[in-house]
Amino acid sequence: MLTARDLHSGYGRIPALKGVDLEVRAGELVSLVGANGAGKTTLLRSLSGVQRCTGSIRFEDREIGPSAPRERVALGIVQVPEGRQVFGPLSVEDNLLLGAYRRGRRESARSLERVYAMFPALAERRDQAAGNLSGGQQQMLAIGRALMALPRVLLLDEPSMGLAPRLVEEIFACIRSLRAGDTALLLVEQNARAALAIADRAYVLEAGRVVLSGTGAELLADPAVRTAYLGL
Repeated sequence: MLTARDLHSGYGRIPALKGVDLEVRAGELVSLVGANGAGKTTLLRSLSGVQRCTGSIRFEDREIGPSAPRERVALGIVQVPEGRQVFGPLSVEDNLLLGAYRRGRRESARSLERVYAMFPALAERRDQAAGNLSGGQQQMLAIGRALMALPRVLLLDEPSMGLAPRLVEEIFACIRSLRAGDTALLLVEQNARAALAIADRAYVLEAGRVVLSGTGAELLADPAVRTAYLGL
C-alpha cells in the first residue's frame, strides 16, 4: 500500500535518512524501532510530506514524492505527530472537527460519533478546552483527530511518550482495535517491546539506515534487538 525506496533526508548538512527502504501492506501494523536520533520521526515526516526528502514514495500504484501534505491526506495518509500538538484553546470537539475539514457535515458527524465511542473520555469533555486535558486524554484526542480524516494508512509517532503505565495500556488497546479494522498502521514507539509484540512486521533503524527487518516475533527473539532495545 505504501512503499518507500532509497529515501534520503536531513537537516542542513546533517543526514537523517540514508537510503531507507520500507513498505506497509494493506491492513497490517508495522513497527519502527530504534534509538533516539535514529531517524524515525524524520521518516514519518517524509512519508506524510512534511519533511523534504529524495527517493521514491508510492501509495498503491501512484508516485507521491512530489505531492504536498494536504494531497497525501486526501489520499488517506494521515500522521499523529509526536507531542500530540492539539490546539489548546479550542474545544475537544473543535479539535476533532479540524481533522475532518475535507469531509461533509454528515460524514463528519458519523466520524465524530465513532471517535466518541472509541474514546468515551473525549465525549465527556467535548466542550472542554483541549489544553486542559491530561496527557493521556490529549493523546486520545490526537489519535481521534487523525481518525476523523478517515485514514487508510495511519502514521503514529511515539503515542505513549510521557504517559503513565495505565494510560499506555489504554493507548495500545486503541492501537490494537485499529489494527483489527481496515487501516494500515506504521508505529514509531519508544516502548520497543510493546511495539514489536503487536506488530505484523517491523524495522530497526540505526543512524538513518534500516539494519534489521522481519516479523514482530522474529525481532523480539533476535539477540541483537533484545540486547540493544529490550534491555535483555
